[in-house]
Amino acid sequence: CALPISSGMAALEAARRGLTPDKLITPKSVENALTVLLAVGGSTNAVLHLAAVAGRAGIQLDLKRLNELSDRTPVIVDLKPTGQHYMENLFEAGGVGAVLRELKPLLHLDCLTVTGETLGQRLDQPDAWVDRRVVRPLSDPYLPYGGLVALFGSLAPRGAILKRSAADARLFEREGRAVVFDGLEDLARRIDDPALDVTPDDFLVMKNAGPTSVSCMPEAGYLPIPSKLAKAGVKDMVRISDARMSGTAFGTVVLHVTPDAASGGPLAKVRSGDRIRLSIKDRRIDLMVPDEELARRPLDRKSTRLNSSHGYISYAVFCLKKK
Repeated sequence: CALPISSGMAALEAARRGLTPDKLITPKSVENALTVLLAVGGSTNAVLHLAAVAGRAGIQLDLKRLNELSDRTPVIVDLKPTGQHYMENLFEAGGVGAVLRELKPLLHLDCLTVTGETLGQRLDQPDAWVDRRVVRPLSDPYLPYGGLVALFGSLAPRGAILKRSAADARLFEREGRAVVFDGLEDLARRIDDPALDVTPDDFLVMKNAGPTSVSCMPEAGYLPIPSKLAKAGVKDMVRISDARMSGTAFGTVVLHVTPDAASGGPLAKVRSGDRIRLSIKDRRIDLMVPDEELARRPLDRKSTRLNSSHGYISYAVFCLKKK
């Protein structure tokens, strides 16, 4: 019971001191949160959550800035699905405090914390024990780059997210044929059909699972490997959607394609047989279809927009779209 009690006491003390959220959530503290997220190989969902929290404070989460931070922030935690350990192992190894101490050169140390101290003051306390099997030194990272990367291009003009620390690097630079599913029901109906026209080099694409669709952005972006390929030993292939996925999932999965299909984004016009080019090096995902051809294609009737702007997920997408 000690943790809930101490958390409650800290909340009361923060209220007494007038430490309101607007004093704690700043552009610098949001960057600190992104840096920690990148260093632990954290979930793609955290981008949405941070966009929503920052947006409530009038701060825009810039995906291009995320890429800059990702290029300078290595993964230093050996944690699933990037590594081998679990969250309880991170707690036992020194927890987030150990991660923060390693990341000191990359953090804004003048940010105010809920204790009323700056982050720098908190981290100036004597170092605690760290299990180096789980939390590595900044000089000897698990991966030399951050866990997440944002992609742009003709398929995702306003961005998409890939958890590159949990993906197969052999798939990072390639072009493939799209195998398109119109939504969750279509995916469930056809993905394991032995007659499905699909090869390991194809890109699986699912539409109509984004935040403005009737599906309301479920954690369905981890498209399964078609059973006939899985039986042949295929473990990973490029998968693209406007949905989310669990932070525990491994794979080369491009998520949060924005604008989503239901908003009339380019994803809505992708057809099976189209060519798509993925380049993590160039931070791009492009639909290799001439603009004239796309202009001739009608919007998919299945791309039904949900007329609602309520909730944190919708607000997060609003914050990411806002320029």
